[in-house]
Amino acid sequence: MHVLRIRDFALFLAGRSLGALATQMQWVAVGWYLYDLTGDPMTLGWAGLASFLPIAILTLPAGDLADRVDRRWLLGAAHFIQASGAALLFLLVFRGTSVTWPFYGALILSGSTRALAGPAASSFAPLLVPREQFAQAVAWGASSQQTAIIAGPALGGLIYLAGAPVTFAACVVVALFAAGAMLAVRARIVSSRDDGAGAFARAAAGLRFVLRQPILFGAISLDLFAVLVGGVNALLPVFARDLLHVGPGGLGLMRSMVAVGAIGTSLALAQLPEPRQPHAGKALFGGVALFGVAVLAFALSRSYLLSLFALFLLGAGDALSVFVRATVVQLATPQEMRGRVSAIHVLFVGCTNELGEFRAGLMAAWLGAVPAALAGGIGTLLIVALWTQLFPRLRRVNRLSEVAPR
Repeated sequence: MHVLRIRDFALFLAGRSLGALATQMQWVAVGWYLYDLTGDPMTLGWAGLASFLPIAILTLPAGDLADRVDRRWLLGAAHFIQASGAALLFLLVFRGTSVTWPFYGALILSGSTRALAGPAASSFAPLLVPREQFAQAVAWGASSQQTAIIAGPALGGLIYLAGAPVTFAACVVVALFAAGAMLAVRARIVSSRDDGAGAFARAAAGLRFVLRQPILFGAISLDLFAVLVGGVNALLPVFARDLLHVGPGGLGLMRSMVAVGAIGTSLALAQLPEPRQPHAGKALFGGVALFGVAVLAFALSRSYLLSLFALFLLGAGDALSVFVRATVVQLATPQEMRGRVSAIHVLFVGCTNELGEFRAGLMAAWLGAVPAALAGGIGTLLIVALWTQLFPRLRRVNRLSEVAPR
């Protein structure tokens, strides 16, 4: 049976895609609204930090919850929180709020959604499909996510033309549909029983497991540092308005081009039979290196079309690395620890997107947007060079199906 014909996986995929769609629509609306309101790139950095804080604080406890409670309910609750954050943003812009701190409060609420949903979603997917189809499920999951990331910014930018309140109202509706899809999944799986250990001890056990597995630790930490030093998402509004001179619609297209590159790569990987898949370890490092080169090209470009192409390559490199990393993390982890290990994965990788945005906004405020982006591209390439030497076993990984818990 094709992986997309599995009912629970299809519902799960729909829920994740709708949640990503709402997130990306909100990203465009918040980024443009705050930068247009203040003209200060540091505002975008603070917005990234506000989204990061709940992920940093709540992700590890959420991973423990994912191993101990029904993941359907946890994912449903997370998307209801997402709808609540969008509703608060709607109220703020509808009332014409001109101070920025209430927006950061709403973004903290939205960040709580990622903290709760990340570990549960990552550890749920392997339980909905046969093991031999999991790599394909990862690729389809990545492509569906990227489809939402393509549609979300473009749709958000388009709807924004009717007014910021309309965009946030649409985010509320889409997030509620995401919650409904998750709650409609029939599979009820609780991976571990209560062993009497405290939440901190269980989370620490997951962290110790990751640190003792060079392949796991290398894959997670590579992306952590690459995204932390190389992320440019927070700078897109600055480049769009001040350097490329395009409006919110142009900003939405820039964000979407990252996803266009990612979805093209993900769909190609989903169709590639396992024996013909690229050498996994080299593909992981190559994808991150392509990401760094694309950041450099974007920083130096003053042509809108060339900038879009650079963002396309950035998305392609990111998708290749995500495909390998996400598959390795799940297949190298025993089922009873997948929630906690997924939480560490989300914390080390997912939250660095927001922390990387803070880094980019801070550097842009000090040095300017272009030097901040250039530093990110150079830093990413240095990270790749260093990690190839620190984690030779990861570089030598061949077929993904050969990865198993140790």
